[in-house]
Amino acid sequence: MKFIFFAISAILACSAGAFTIEDFTLGQRFPESMGDYELTGDEGTYLVMSDDGRRIERRLLQHRDSVVGTVVDGTTPWDGYSMSDDGSHILLWNDSEPIYRNSFRAHYSVYDTTNGTLTPVDNDSLIEIATLSPQGDRVAYVSDCDIYVRDIATGNITRVTNDGLHGSVTNGVPDWVYQEEFGMLSSLRWSPDGHTLTFIRWDETKVPVTWVTLYEGACTPREQYHLYPGRYEFKYPVAGQPNATVTIHSWEASTGHVATVAVPLDADGYVPHLDFAPDGRLMVGTLNRLQNHWQIYAVATSGHINQVYNETSARWIDVSRAGGVRFLDNGDIVIPSDRDGYTRLYLLDRSGRQTVILNAGSNEEVTYYYGYDARRHVHYYQRTAGPLRRVVCRADAKGRHETILGNIDGTSSARFNNDFTIMVERYSNAATPDVYTLYRNDRPQCVLEDNHEYAARFAGVPLREPITVPNGCGDTLNGYLIKPADFDPSHRYPVIMSQYSGPGSQEVLDRWVLDWENYAAMQGYVVACVDPRGTGCRGKAWRTQVYRNLGLLETEDQIAAARYMASLPWVDGDRIAIYGWSYGGFETLMALSQGDKSPYRAGVAIAPVTSWRFYDTIYTERYMGLPDDNTTGYNRSPLMLADGLRGDLLLIFGSADDNVQIINEMQYLAVLNDMGRDIDIMVYPNMNHSINGCDVRATLYRRVMRFLDTHLKR
Repeated sequence: MKFIFFAISAILACSAGAFTIEDFTLGQRFPESMGDYELTGDEGTYLVMSDDGRRIERRLLQHRDSVVGTVVDGTTPWDGYSMSDDGSHILLWNDSEPIYRNSFRAHYSVYDTTNGTLTPVDNDSLIEIATLSPQGDRVAYVSDCDIYVRDIATGNITRVTNDGLHGSVTNGVPDWVYQEEFGMLSSLRWSPDGHTLTFIRWDETKVPVTWVTLYEGACTPREQYHLYPGRYEFKYPVAGQPNATVTIHSWEASTGHVATVAVPLDADGYVPHLDFAPDGRLMVGTLNRLQNHWQIYAVATSGHINQVYNETSARWIDVSRAGGVRFLDNGDIVIPSDRDGYTRLYLLDRSGRQTVILNAGSNEEVTYYYGYDARRHVHYYQRTAGPLRRVVCRADAKGRHETILGNIDGTSSARFNNDFTIMVERYSNAATPDVYTLYRNDRPQCVLEDNHEYAARFAGVPLREPITVPNGCGDTLNGYLIKPADFDPSHRYPVIMSQYSGPGSQEVLDRWVLDWENYAAMQGYVVACVDPRGTGCRGKAWRTQVYRNLGLLETEDQIAAARYMASLPWVDGDRIAIYGWSYGGFETLMALSQGDKSPYRAGVAIAPVTSWRFYDTIYTERYMGLPDDNTTGYNRSPLMLADGLRGDLLLIFGSADDNVQIINEMQYLAVLNDMGRDIDIMVYPNMNHSINGCDVRATLYRRVMRFLDTHLKR
């Protein structure tokens, strides 16, 4: 079933002058969504927080403005919430204070849905990662690097650990590099019966310290830094340097005893996965430092430890692919792996014996696993349909028969209720903004949101169209173009080559995106984007060929793509620029630094890595190995190739970037200064790697456009 309501590229209802850069960089550029919602067991309703944050409302799916009940109703605005497994208690938080990009501390309270009482978790302090037990009778949390447990009924607080100290030991809360690269924001795990709390302890004593400098600022001023700047210190292990030492521990509620869980682990190894299976076994996933040996251990309540999975690779293993490891009520373990060349789902029984492979024999890649419906004995997952599309699928328990649900000619994802009787599909393609469709028992019922008003507002905006590009090595690269709305093939246009290019990433997808690139096309540019070798969803061999050589093949392909664009009759080959952020900023600098091979007049690099020796252990060593074992690979960097820089450059970064540390830009600038080379620079005080908030994105892209106009339109 298809819901395509318009082809926006064919409707020229608005002129370029009707839009501003703000339309393409601030919140109004996003289609209407269902919000951060949770499907309930009731087939007709869902839960969502009210716009003012004061209520958790139960709304009708088919009439989303109809509130049929209120779960929480109060005068305090909340920032977010989570529910206990049985729905009896709700954890709410407000006054959130960011720590890193995705972590925060806040005031937490527990709401009892049976009697309507609201109980603060800690009366005074801002705390971290508060986590309800499955029954909702206890909440664990971290304050000043130590773990505490509060009994909701009695109010009694038990201190679980006593050795926490910022910069030395942190309990429960992952260190910076786990948060950034494994996406682990909490290691607090309750057993299904709520009797055991398991957690990871990070000993950062040997990890080198870094910091970001903080200024008063203007948008959200920090008055304490009015006359003198401050700084925030944290531990940041760069490639080759010591990591935190991790150990696993369990606290028993009945005795208060804390024990060490002695799972086999290298001294410098990782624990990227920790969870309880529904049967009560603790499941621990470990990686060696080079991230090419993945093991999963099952720890029984008796303490017996059994290895249930063991995988090795000549390159790297991405343990977070397709949503990571899952444990089913029937005892099965679901493990995504690309060990056979493409990402499939491997089902193991309790002992680790392989029983079923989903997506077996296919060159498509599973991109997310939604779960298993035990009532109907079917699995649900998302997979590719060719590299550029995503479909939602249902497969029988043996993996023999697969059915595609919903749309097939774009990008589809899904959200299910607990018993899989309800599915909400989110679908878009390059010409169609997000459409939300309700399914009951895998059958479409109605469209919940079609974004027709949004579509009308942006009618006339030039959109992406697919292209393929040869790279000169026998490969075909996927890409897209955005042409000016009044495109004239007899005219010769300047080109912006936009890219990210990082391992396993994918910019070229058949999905709806509205961003600054669309605005640039309306200003008379052709925008092109090409995914080089090493990017995602074309199989393991394609993805991992960049191993130990980041910036080599990607640069060859980006230069080949620019030369291909220059060969087109409606492109001015002397007016091509390259643009990128983060890894894309690294690649921008790499492509500009190839001496006379560089085909670019100008480039924009935002928050770029300039040497992998400056970047963190987990990400860098996953793809590059250790610096002492790969001198050639690590020396292939913008910092070492700066004398080959050609064209004009705009370098942009935030002064408080905790991810790509400011040493990257400062050392790069020092080298350029020593060479007598001047470039354009824009620095955003107190901004992190994302450089957002305070409507600053409009300012940023206004600066980018002014730079490109200066160097490509003169």
